[in-house]
Amino acid sequence: MDIIVPIKQVPESSNVKMDPETGTVIRAGVETVVNPLDLYALEVSLVLRERYGGKVTAVSMGPPQATRALKEAVAMGCDNAVLLSDRKFGGADTCATSYTLAQLIKTLGKYDVIITGERATDGDTAQVGPGIASWLDIPAVTYVSKIDGVENGRILMDRLVEEGYQQLSTALPCLVTVVKEVATPRLPTLKGKIRSMELDIPVYTAESVTGLNPEYLGLKGSPTKVVKIDTPKVTRSGKMMAVQDEISLRSAVDEFIDLFEKKGLLP
Repeated sequence: MDIIVPIKQVPESSNVKMDPETGTVIRAGVETVVNPLDLYALEVSLVLRERYGGKVTAVSMGPPQATRALKEAVAMGCDNAVLLSDRKFGGADTCATSYTLAQLIKTLGKYDVIITGERATDGDTAQVGPGIASWLDIPAVTYVSKIDGVENGRILMDRLVEEGYQQLSTALPCLVTVVKEVATPRLPTLKGKIRSMELDIPVYTAESVTGLNPEYLGLKGSPTKVVKIDTPKVTRSGKMMAVQDEISLRSAVDEFIDLFEKKGLLP
């Protein structure tokens, strides 16, 4: 079973900053990590490989330093890793990103299933996974909480919905996005870390990927644009009441009751 896992290197949650000119995330000089939700996709992919054989290939689109994320995936147990990196890809929105990744997957050749995390913590859109499936014209199943197995060319799954769970299956090849419930990510092993250090990760550029339309690439090829970035200002007028004894407690309670009466909140 050949599995492809698109992963992303994202800024640590406390370090996300936006470029006010382009409306894109500033990545230069920012401490980054593997998108935490992609670790669940990696884990369930490794479990499927252990059960059915085959190989797991991690792919990522980003600057050269994104090789760190791919090496972590290899240290966890992935067989191969591929980086998609070119200045022409810079500033891509979810549509341009999913298009470029889909073309890379076509270039890599045969696959049975693509497994992604639910979403990336920097963009928080959950659009890239389904977007890849759309460009590849394959079925997509989102919010999968459990993969039960593969039978007769179909993958069996439980899908998380508001009312509980759906049990469903779809034909291979397909794309699946998974939620945290699907697995507990393993830690990289020493053997895996050594292998990741020795592995030469191939880098694909715009010229390396078959059939790329330059009109769909990067910021220029992105149909959505951030036109304005604002930091919300929270202004609240309030009064702090320190309760130190019974008298101050009664005073505080009286003020609360008076406030609720003025706002019509008391019956």
